[in-house]
Amino acid sequence: MLISAYFRLIRAGYVLAREGALSIVSAKDLPGPLKLGIWLGRLIERPSVRKTGHVERLNKALNRLGPTYVKFGQTLATRPDVVGPEIANDLAGLQDKMDPFDPALVPGILSAALDGKAAELTELSPPIAAASIAQVHRARLKPANGLPRTVAVKILRPGVSQRFMADIESYYAGAALAERFVRSTKRLKPTQVVETLDRSARLELDLRLEAAAISEMAENIKDDSGFVIPSVSWDHVAQNVLTTSWVEGIPIRDHEALDAAGVDRKALAAKVLQSFLRHAIRDGFFHADMHPGNLFADPRTGDVIAVDFGIMGRINRRERRFLADILYGFITRNYRLVAERHFDIGYVPKDQSVDDFALAIRSIGEPLHGRTAQDISMARVLGQLFVITDLFNMQTRPELVLLQKSMVLVEGVARALDPALDIWTVAEPVVGDWLRKEEGPLGRVQDIKDQISIFAEAAQRVPVILGQAELALADYHANKRPPDRLMRWALVLAAAAGTIFFAVATVRVLLLGS
Repeated sequence: MLISAYFRLIRAGYVLAREGALSIVSAKDLPGPLKLGIWLGRLIERPSVRKTGHVERLNKALNRLGPTYVKFGQTLATRPDVVGPEIANDLAGLQDKMDPFDPALVPGILSAALDGKAAELTELSPPIAAASIAQVHRARLKPANGLPRTVAVKILRPGVSQRFMADIESYYAGAALAERFVRSTKRLKPTQVVETLDRSARLELDLRLEAAAISEMAENIKDDSGFVIPSVSWDHVAQNVLTTSWVEGIPIRDHEALDAAGVDRKALAAKVLQSFLRHAIRDGFFHADMHPGNLFADPRTGDVIAVDFGIMGRINRRERRFLADILYGFITRNYRLVAERHFDIGYVPKDQSVDDFALAIRSIGEPLHGRTAQDISMARVLGQLFVITDLFNMQTRPELVLLQKSMVLVEGVARALDPALDIWTVAEPVVGDWLRKEEGPLGRVQDIKDQISIFAEAAQRVPVILGQAELALADYHANKRPPDRLMRWALVLAAAAGTIFFAVATVRVLLLGS
C-alpha cells in the first residue's frame, strides 16, 4: 500500500471531523475503539459546529475530498431521518448541482471520442446537471440517416478516473487499518466491501457499459408499466461519452412542482419502491444509484423516469429468493423464516441459535408493523441492527452490499414522497406474487433446470476422473511395479461411485419434475 494512500485517508478524516461529520454519528452502540476515535475526532470540530450543533459545510467538504466521498454524501441526502433534515437538504446539492468542468473542453472531448459522429451532435447546451462523475448536456442529434431528435449527452469529467482510483486506494488503507486494530470489524469484511465498491467504480467509469446496462434493463421491463428509461444512440457512445434519448419530467425531489402538476405522490412512492423490488427480485438486475437526482416523474402519466445507469446491481437466483423471503417474513411477521434465511445464506454463523436470532429479529420487526414511515426512527432501527449484528457475530456478504445500499436509497426516496408510506403493504404485491410463482410449476421447472445444470457439470468431470485413474494404473505398469491392489480397487470404486452418484442424482431430478 502506497504511503500516499494513508496521507489521503488522514486528510479525509481531518476534513470530515473538522466540518462536523462525526457529530451525526451515534457512538452509543459502537465498539470501544471506534467510540474513542469519534470522541477524539470531535475535539477538532469547527467552533461553530461545537457551539451551535449545526453542520453547514459538509457538502463542500465532501466535494473537495473526491468523487467517492460525494457518492456517500448522496446516500446520506436521502436519509433526513438519520442525519437530520438540514444536513440532508445541504447534501442534496451533491446529486446533480456540482460545479461543471470547463465547457471549452467539451468539443474536443466529443471529437476525440466519437470521431466524425461528433459533428451530428449540434446545439449543445451548457451543462444541465453536474455530479461527481460526469455532467449532462442537452443536444440536437442530426444523423445522416434519420430524423433529428433531442438527446442527452453525458460526458465523464476529465481526470475523474485518477481521482476515483486514488480515493479507492485510501479506502483500502482504511479497511486494512480497521481489520488490524479494531477486531470487531473483521466480521464486516471491510477489505472485501471495498473490493466490491472498487469493481463498481471501474464499471461506472466506462460509459459503454452503462449503455449496455440500459439496453439490458430495457429488455427486462419492456412489458412493465410505471417505470420509464431512456434509449441509447449506439453510434454516439464511447468510453467517456454516452448519448441517450431526452426524457422530460419533474425532479422527484421537487415536491411543490409535483403537487402543482397534480402528480399523486403516494402513488409515485409506491411505484419507486415496487419497481426497485421487481427489478431486484424478478430480474436480479437493478438500478443501484436511485438517489433523487436520478429520478423524475412524468406529469402526464405519473410514471417514474430513471436516468444514470452507471452503477447497477446484480444478484443470483438464490440471493433473490433470500431477499424475497426476508421481506415476506417481515410482511407476514414470520420471524422464524427471516432468521432461518439469514443462517442459510451465511449471514449468521451456524454456531448461533436460530431461536435466539428470531427473537432478536422480532424485537426489530414488531415495532415497525402498523406504523407509517414518519413514525419510524430509522436512526434508532439502524442502531439496534448494529447491536444485533455484533451480538450474533453476523458476517458481511460483500456481494450484497450494493443491494443493501440501494434499499436504503429507495426507501429514503419513497418515504420522502409519502411520509405515511406503509412499506410492508406496498411491498407485498411484488414480493408475494414472485414467491407464489416460485412455489408454482414455473418455479419448480427452474429448480429442475438449476439442478440439471449442476449435475451436468459434475458429469463432465467423471471422464476426467476415469482418465486419471487409468493414467495412474498405466504409470504403475510402466515402472514395472505391481500396483497396490488396495489402491487399484480404491480408484475403480471412486470412479464407479461418481458414475452411480450422477445416475442417482439424475433420477432424483426426474422424479422431482414428475
